[in-house]
Amino acid sequence: MSPGRSGEGASSYRRLLRFLHPYRWTFLASLALGVLAAGLEAFSLLLLIPFLRSLFGMGPPLPGGGRNAAERFIDGIAGGWLGPDAGLDGLRAVCVLVLAALLLKNLCIVGGRALSIRTQEFLVRDVRNAVHAHLQHLPLAFFERGKAGQLIARVISDAGEAKPVVTDALAQAVRQAATLAAYAAALFALSWRLALIAVVLVPFVWLGLRPLLGRLRERFRRTWDDHGELVAALQESLGAVRLVKSRVAEDFEKERFRRRSDAFSRKRIAAATTRHLASPLSEVLASVVALGLVWIGASFVGSGGSIAPEQFVAFVTIALRAITPVKGFAQYPAIAAQGLAAADRFFEILDQDPEPAGGSRTATGPEREIRYEGVGFAYERGRAALRDIDVVIPRGSVVAIVGASGSGKSTLVDLLPRFADPQTGRVTIDGTDIREFSVDSLRRRIGLVGQEPVLFHDTAAANIAYGADTPDPAAVEAAARTAGAHGFIAGLPDGYGTVLGDRGVRLSTGQRQRIGIARAIFRDPPILILDEATSAVDAEAETALRTAAEGFRGRTVIVVAHRLSTVREADRIFVLERGRLVDAGRHDALVSRGGPYRRLFGHQLERISQP
Repeated sequence: MSPGRSGEGASSYRRLLRFLHPYRWTFLASLALGVLAAGLEAFSLLLLIPFLRSLFGMGPPLPGGGRNAAERFIDGIAGGWLGPDAGLDGLRAVCVLVLAALLLKNLCIVGGRALSIRTQEFLVRDVRNAVHAHLQHLPLAFFERGKAGQLIARVISDAGEAKPVVTDALAQAVRQAATLAAYAAALFALSWRLALIAVVLVPFVWLGLRPLLGRLRERFRRTWDDHGELVAALQESLGAVRLVKSRVAEDFEKERFRRRSDAFSRKRIAAATTRHLASPLSEVLASVVALGLVWIGASFVGSGGSIAPEQFVAFVTIALRAITPVKGFAQYPAIAAQGLAAADRFFEILDQDPEPAGGSRTATGPEREIRYEGVGFAYERGRAALRDIDVVIPRGSVVAIVGASGSGKSTLVDLLPRFADPQTGRVTIDGTDIREFSVDSLRRRIGLVGQEPVLFHDTAAANIAYGADTPDPAAVEAAARTAGAHGFIAGLPDGYGTVLGDRGVRLSTGQRQRIGIARAIFRDPPILILDEATSAVDAEAETALRTAAEGFRGRTVIVVAHRLSTVREADRIFVLERGRLVDAGRHDALVSRGGPYRRLFGHQLERISQP
């Protein structure tokens, strides 16, 4: 189970914390350094008391025994360094102590941030890896429902946006909270009466921010949705660049991208503006509180007051300095709203159920026969793609599945490697329902070539041996020869070591298809499915493929095709029409019957019969 999965009702925040667990000690160390920095900052501000006493000749830096908890604390920590000297001698000692406290504080801040950055980058790496790994195990139906660009945005962008919530931003929030706690302790130590008044006033800061923070998460969620649409639009336009240019649709694509880019920018501006309102609003509210304390505290100073002038100056300074951590701490809910909106999106992927792993049995060969028994399948309720299909495919036979577009040919072959499961009936191998086999062992026994070959930005050899860690060059070449690809690969600048470019852009359509067929042959599977694999190849390649099929005698070859030349030599041809099996037999028998097969290939038969 992915680290991101959890029981129903668990919040995105708690689920993100689970990704933090492997780095908890590093992160806790960063928090500890932040708390220590906060304590040193509060201590350096308390040193204003001995600083002012020394600067204005008010006697030794600290009066004997201390007049309140703050002075007693300073005396306990640094009394030995301050000494009894008054005037400039005492001032020098105070300055050295302040400088040392500030140096240690900043060393703690730098160290804490370095540890926090390390934690957050490893965390976002783990999130990316978890989402990508989970995507590999989702059923094809999931990918058919969504856009590739949206998935790319969730893997790359959303993971990065969510990371501060439980790493750097959290560490900063903890440090600001610790600073506030240290300041509060210092204020209580100086005057508990004034500090108590502050405690009463501070909640008004949070009450002023609540309406603003409530709207943020939903705004950022809509922003990330638009970001996914923007990535999807870019991915589609780049993937269809040949179509765009052939249709002279450059202006259309520019306008389509511009609209989505504009929508994303406007929503991001609105969300970011709302988020950044938190900082000035919290500063204004905190300033009102601090100035209120100054106004009230002035009455506590004087000959009969409960606080000495230098202590009041320290109190006011600390109270005003508290505005910064209040402002920083108040920003965390806004940052969290932005990050959690992104986290919600990639957790949606992690919450998708993976495709079933299958049964406990291992598919082994050689298979004697494949059967479709009363198979029915529908992509949507009321729209059946297959109805009551009964087909027997003996081992070692070459069978063809033909029919008009939308008749269910590809759906039929997709059931064999379990890209989908029949809703009625079953598919068996030697009498065993394929759902009893593990999916991995079943698919390893099937080679599949689709209509559109998928090539990677890698060498020809790596594309043929895709998925193999250390492929045998001789086996790669043998597969290429069988698929009729060796000739043009050998003519490439670096032969089998030539990088084919993005999606095989350096090759023709037919050449790309032959690479795809060589890839299927490379694994030497006992079952080979060619799903419209010959639709884009030239006559020479098609001849090579027929030769390859002959070389697969003893293996099972299933061909889905519209070309008569591809299917006419098959041992048996199955004819589909609107999801039903309407005819079956060899080519000559099907032609002589004059049924749906002849109607399907009539124009091709006429061309063949012409002198």
